[in-house]
Amino acid sequence: MAEENNNWERGVLEKLALSAVQEQRRARHWGIFFKVLTFGYLFILLFVFMGWFDKKDGALGAGKHTALVDMQGVIASDSRASADNVIPSLQDAFKDKNTQGVILRINSPGGSPVQSGQINDEIRRLRAKYPNIPLYAVVEDICASGGYYVAVAADKIFVDKASLVGSVGVLIDGFGFTGTMEKVGVERRLITAGTNKGFLDPFSAVNPAQQEYAKQMVAQIHQQFIDVVKQGRGKRLKETPDTFSGLVWNGQKGVELGLVDGFGSLESVARDVIKAEKIVDFTVKEGFADRLAKRFGAGVASSLGFSTQAGVSLR
Repeated sequence: MAEENNNWERGVLEKLALSAVQEQRRARHWGIFFKVLTFGYLFILLFVFMGWFDKKDGALGAGKHTALVDMQGVIASDSRASADNVIPSLQDAFKDKNTQGVILRINSPGGSPVQSGQINDEIRRLRAKYPNIPLYAVVEDICASGGYYVAVAADKIFVDKASLVGSVGVLIDGFGFTGTMEKVGVERRLITAGTNKGFLDPFSAVNPAQQEYAKQMVAQIHQQFIDVVKQGRGKRLKETPDTFSGLVWNGQKGVELGLVDGFGSLESVARDVIKAEKIVDFTVKEGFADRLAKRFGAGVASSLGFSTQAGVSLR
């Protein structure tokens, strides 16, 4: 009888031990599963931030479509509206065999004349290379200065009646702090190698010769801007004394002046003009690594003292 009790107790203990081992195994398996799930989630986040999921072939399987490229914000080398971002987007849009037409959607107050000029030149090159694919600019809130510099390369420009367009002008902006420095007793100590190295330094008195040189330089860039607008708009442009004065007009007045061609939105131009209602976005999305690299580069340049007191701007 005692032996049977011992066997029964031993069996119960073995079952309990086996159950504990199985429970530990299940816990370990679930732990591994959740760790793998967590690492997978983190890797996906990393890929997204690094921009590895950005699709250059966004039209894959989309069929006949209108290709969209966005140009949003200030046009600068370190912005979303840089030539490095906009040009590859346009190239991908034109290359796709199913693209029936390209819409460059613009919402920009302007910016760098260099970046604007590079985008304008590339649009003209692509229109010549792909003569059967039209490119239309569609303006949202604003298409001024450098934004308009880009837009005039399009086959046609469409706006809302309340959009702001134009501002064909150039500026160099800066500040002068000499009076403030005198009041607070601050002395400017500027050491340069080169007579004009302190060109337009905001902490020094205005140099008439340098100021005149700056005016001539801005006038030359302004004339380049005027030539591009005349080339792009041709006989559609109804030139007045104010056309190239730097004024900005609403969309309705812009149509009257021949600065733009008519009214339309992204959807209406795709549907009614291009006749391809399906829209595929080819805009290059800047990845986390690219943004980080640009910020790091800007920080290094700043720490080394590479800076400009005033910048030329189409704004």
